[in-house]
Amino acid sequence: YTRMTTAKCYVDEKLISPQALKMKQEIGLIGGISFISGTMIGSGIFMSPQFILAIIGSPGASLVIWALSGVVALFAALSYAELGTVIPESGGEFIYILRIYGSCPAFFAAYTTIIVLKPFGATAAALSVAEYVIAPFYPDCHPPELVVKCAAAVAILVVTIVNVINVRVAIRIQVIFLVAKVLALTVIVIGGIVELVQSSSVIVENLKVENAFKGTQYSLNNLGMAFYQGLWAYGGWYNLNYVYEELKRPEVNLLRAVIIAFSLVTGLYLLVNVSYLTVMTPKELMSSSAVAVTWGNKVFGSWGWIMSVAAALSAFGSLNGSYYSGGRVCFVAAREGHMPDILAMAHVHRLTPSPALIFTTIISLLVLIPGDFQSIVNYFSFSAWIFYGITLSGLIYLKIKKPELPRSYRVPIILPILVLLAAICLVLAPIIDDPQIEYLYVTLFILSGAIIYIPFIHYKLCPKLLTKLTVFLQLFLEVAPEDKNL
Repeated sequence: YTRMTTAKCYVDEKLISPQALKMKQEIGLIGGISFISGTMIGSGIFMSPQFILAIIGSPGASLVIWALSGVVALFAALSYAELGTVIPESGGEFIYILRIYGSCPAFFAAYTTIIVLKPFGATAAALSVAEYVIAPFYPDCHPPELVVKCAAAVAILVVTIVNVINVRVAIRIQVIFLVAKVLALTVIVIGGIVELVQSSSVIVENLKVENAFKGTQYSLNNLGMAFYQGLWAYGGWYNLNYVYEELKRPEVNLLRAVIIAFSLVTGLYLLVNVSYLTVMTPKELMSSSAVAVTWGNKVFGSWGWIMSVAAALSAFGSLNGSYYSGGRVCFVAAREGHMPDILAMAHVHRLTPSPALIFTTIISLLVLIPGDFQSIVNYFSFSAWIFYGITLSGLIYLKIKKPELPRSYRVPIILPILVLLAAICLVLAPIIDDPQIEYLYVTLFILSGAIIYIPFIHYKLCPKLLTKLTVFLQLFLEVAPEDKNL
């Protein structure tokens, strides 16, 4: 039997101090670097190259997209680093919009992040894991969709269990998998260099300036779609802002982690793409369902399955990082009264936000049923950049109207302005150039949050059934509210 009061928490008749219900600062500089770069290096570099090349039409233009995507993501991450020092709280876009613009826009950010962005991101990463795990068993054809989705569901459940059980284990997994990712990408880079030195074939002709940009598609829709895929590969630059309160010395380590992570990731991404284009023709790359496996088969022959394992481990590490931060957004939104109370509770022994993580898992599994990788990334990116833009406009507002606010780091105002312009282009360009009904559906879904906000958040209506369900789940899951004042 469990009994909760505002001052005490009894579990199995043992008194637990409220101090135990405060999540601890477990993430150091190395952990911070691993959460940014470890989440970025995952699905994107192994799944997006073929889509970017197919959309943009030429090898040279695809490399430009990769480089510019890295610049945009870096400017955004540096801007978020300043926001983190001005508003030193976990929660990312939700908490920044809440503190700057108020409750209503913050709820839409939380609603979209928790129901769409984080589950879609986790599902895309899980599909990437599944593609690479299954690929060696279907060397001559695409694996069955049902098999891939079942494997993706297993990956989601494994990551959930790890994050629910122990925070330190999740952090260690992130660090270990980052090392494995860097080693795998280094192997690809070295293999490409060896192939480039040894080969004089037509494949190398694709990298020459006069041939590199042949067939480039310059339409706004193609550029927007290509940037969506490229920026998806850099997804994770915002991760530490979601877990700011769990970061050791955040005023120093946040910026350091961003700079080190981006230096590592951007360099590796460009070299890996050059390696892909050195070993494979553009046609081979675009037709591959698992680029690293195709690359491994051509370079290592019968040992090509090693790259499949490495890519699966890489995507799994990205999935773990995404889940860790995603659970915190749900947790903080509930703590601020914008989600059900049960989602703002942590396990009384493990100190993990288990209800929030379980809720994210359920949504991710539902998204997995109808979803495919490319469409998930496109609609994920469309809705994500709406709120990135709103958040960056908030930073611009603070820099102009409230420059006196204390902050340990200041970014030149031109950087958030440039990223804001990029966000506006990314949201509007595909709609203007090639309107699709799916974008209207995404927009209507975001606005549908008003149906929940007006009665339950603005007027604070709380059905008795929800109260009873909260009490039941609190007892069943052995969770209690965190004391934010500790």
